[in-house]
Amino acid sequence: MGSTGSVDVVAALRRAGCVFAEDEGALLIEAAGADSARLDALVAQRVSGVPLEYLLGWVEFRGVRVGVRAGVFVPRQRTAFLVEQALREVTAEWVRIVDLCCGCGALGLTAATELTGRGCSVELVAADIDPVAVACARENLAALDAPVYEGDLFDALPTELRGHVDVLLANTPYVPSAHIADLPPEAREHEPLVALDGGDDGLSIFRRVAEGAAEWLAPGGSVYVETGTGQVDSALTVLREHGLAPRVEHSEEYYATVVIGTRRD
Repeated sequence: MGSTGSVDVVAALRRAGCVFAEDEGALLIEAAGADSARLDALVAQRVSGVPLEYLLGWVEFRGVRVGVRAGVFVPRQRTAFLVEQALREVTAEWVRIVDLCCGCGALGLTAATELTGRGCSVELVAADIDPVAVACARENLAALDAPVYEGDLFDALPTELRGHVDVLLANTPYVPSAHIADLPPEAREHEPLVALDGGDDGLSIFRRVAEGAAEWLAPGGSVYVETGTGQVDSALTVLREHGLAPRVEHSEEYYATVVIGTRRD
């Protein structure tokens, strides 16, 4: 095991306030292999507040290990509910998916993989404004031959997609600017602000996505966006104002809220 044993690792992580110290310790030990110096370095970084996922180089999302790197937003487990809602509503044999604000590409990757597994043909496109996220997503989506574009929301997408998107996954930032300081240090000190800050009420980016969705969705297509529970009424109003049929889904299991806007046929 080297100079650091599993008991020492767990104890160090527990002292640092890691809630799942045993699980994290096991993952760090696995990542270090037989290199005790590397294990010591990993533990020291984790204790200092570096996100576990950055140290491992991956995050598990819907049962898939998705690559992440420093400076990229780490997808939250609650966001799996967003993907779940989209998958429940896809009944066609062929579907075009856009993963907007894609980060590492976890939403598009898992949605496309699961749909393909059940016999659906998928065309996946992803986009993000952050070049670090784009590079990460390109690695994760390479096996699917899915292009990842860099740019500001819909400006990044090929114009031929306009009016032809069946499923729009948009994991937009929704933390109000004034509440960024309340986030855990792991998030506010390591993850990109552009992936966290949703403006004055947390819905600034959402409003732009809703406006564009009305134009980019195919008839009957839907946009799926995670929000805070206190933002639901405002979000549904925004969707309605842009001609989309709005609805909301909650999950106690995931502690998640997703608003959905569907373009009428």
